[in-house]
Amino acid sequence: MSFLDVGNVISGYGEGDILHGVSLRVDQGEMVSLIGPNGAGKSTLLKAIVGLLKVRQGEIGFKKKIISGLKPPEITKLGICYVPQEENIFPTLTVGENLEMGAYIMKGGIQKRVEEIYFLFPVLKERRLMEAGTLSGGERQMLAMGMGLMVQPELLILDEPSAGLGPVLVDEIFGKIQEINRRGIAILMVEQNAWESLQITDRVYLLVMGKNRMEGTGKEFLDNPEIRESFIGR
Repeated sequence: MSFLDVGNVISGYGEGDILHGVSLRVDQGEMVSLIGPNGAGKSTLLKAIVGLLKVRQGEIGFKKKIISGLKPPEITKLGICYVPQEENIFPTLTVGENLEMGAYIMKGGIQKRVEEIYFLFPVLKERRLMEAGTLSGGERQMLAMGMGLMVQPELLILDEPSAGLGPVLVDEIFGKIQEINRRGIAILMVEQNAWESLQITDRVYLLVMGKNRMEGTGKEFLDNPEIRESFIGR
């Protein structure tokens, strides 16, 4: 079993299935990207991994332990943290208070962790007394990732980290993601900005209509004319 193993998972909303037997793996310290058209099931898969959606068939394992069926807080305590695309900060709390809220499962060492996040994201230290709702889009995304890192995860799951950001901020966010990964934290990322994500990722999965369509390295995807035309746009 790999670090994270998703095996033939079927899941969805209500009575409808969105995922139809999806499988993937993430090795320790690896960065893996999920790409595909809208409605392919990428975000649904992330939610199933972290316990926000029920796994109807198949199973999900993390560090040789079956986690499908566990509640989200239990999965977080095992070392997985999920940063959703939307509603990922508390806008009326200060930046510092948001980081403290991110450490909800920790029993001590919170201030030390806050200082580590400020070292990684210096702009958050400058804004620490400001309400999070006043931050720019890029700063909000950094805060959301910082909150996720407060629980010292071994696997960070990111849903559209560059959504709505301009080109300069996209480059900055991806640079921070690389820095986090260099610290030994595995990353599983859904990203519509496929060109940028494929530049930095170790492996890629293409999902189409809730099924695995292709797996390979970032370079293999970038060198594939059909993939570039259909899913990357370059």
